[in-house]
Amino acid sequence: MSDYILAHNASSVLLCAVGSVLGVTQLDDTVYVVCLSSSTIVRFNTTTHQRLPDIRVKGMIYPCDIAACARTARLYVVDSAAACVWRVSPDGADIQRWLTWSPSDTFAPIALSVTSSRLLVTSRSGKQLRQFDTAGGDELRRVRLPDYMAPMHAVESPTGTFVVDHRYTQLDQRQVSEVNTEGQVLRQFSGSLGGPAHIAIDSQGHILVADWRNRRILLLDDQLALRRVIIDQHQLNDQLPRRLCYVEQSGQLLVGLYDMVAVFDVLQR
Repeated sequence: MSDYILAHNASSVLLCAVGSVLGVTQLDDTVYVVCLSSSTIVRFNTTTHQRLPDIRVKGMIYPCDIAACARTARLYVVDSAAACVWRVSPDGADIQRWLTWSPSDTFAPIALSVTSSRLLVTSRSGKQLRQFDTAGGDELRRVRLPDYMAPMHAVESPTGTFVVDHRYTQLDQRQVSEVNTEGQVLRQFSGSLGGPAHIAIDSQGHILVADWRNRRILLLDDQLALRRVIIDQHQLNDQLPRRLCYVEQSGQLLVGLYDMVAVFDVLQR
C-alpha cells in the first residue's frame, strides 16, 4: 500500500485578510476561500500566491464550506444561514442560489464535498447525508445515519461508501466512521480526536483528518487504521486546522487555519 510523507521545508502560507477561514478548495490554478459571515469568495493564484479579485455573492450570509468540481467547472458553497448551496463559476460571472431548503425542512446544511459528478451535503440535524448530481442538481440519494451520530463532514469513498467525521453523542467523543449507502457502519476510528473539523480523501481511499483540538493532520488508510501524523502542531505553527482540501494531481494539501491557508506539499511513496 502506498503512503504519504510531508516534504521537508515545503509549506507556504496564503494570507486571507477577510477573516476566519471556514472553507478552502482549488480549481485549476486558483485557490478559493470562504470566511466567517462574509459574502465574498477570496481567490489566490496557486503559483504566485498573489490575491486575485474577490467574487461577491449577493445574498450569501454564512458560508461554512466550499468545494470545486472540475467536471462542471463550478464552485459549490454551503450557506447555513440561507439554508442553501450556491453554485458559482470560477470568475463569478454565473452565480446561482442552486439548492435550497425550506424552514420546515429538518435538513440544515453545514458542510459539503464533491467527486467528479456528485455533491455530498452534510446536515447538522436530521442525521442525514444527501447526494446530488453536480450538473443538474437532481437528488441521487439520502443516507440515514445512526441516531448516535452528529455528522460534521462527509466524503464519498472510491468504492461508493461514505466516510463521516462525526460526534458520537452517547460517548461525547469524535469519531471517523465509514458507512454504506444504507447508513450501516462498516468500521470506525476514534484515536482521541478532538473537536469538530474536516476530512479529505484520495482516489485510493487514504483519508486525511484535521484533528482540530490536537492541532495535527492524521493519515488513515482505506480501513480507517492510523498510518501516521502527517502534519504536527509545530508545522501548523500551533494553529487549529479547520478545513482540508487535498489536490491529488499536484500533491498539495490546503489547510484552512484561522485567518490564512497553509499549503503543504505531500509526497506519495
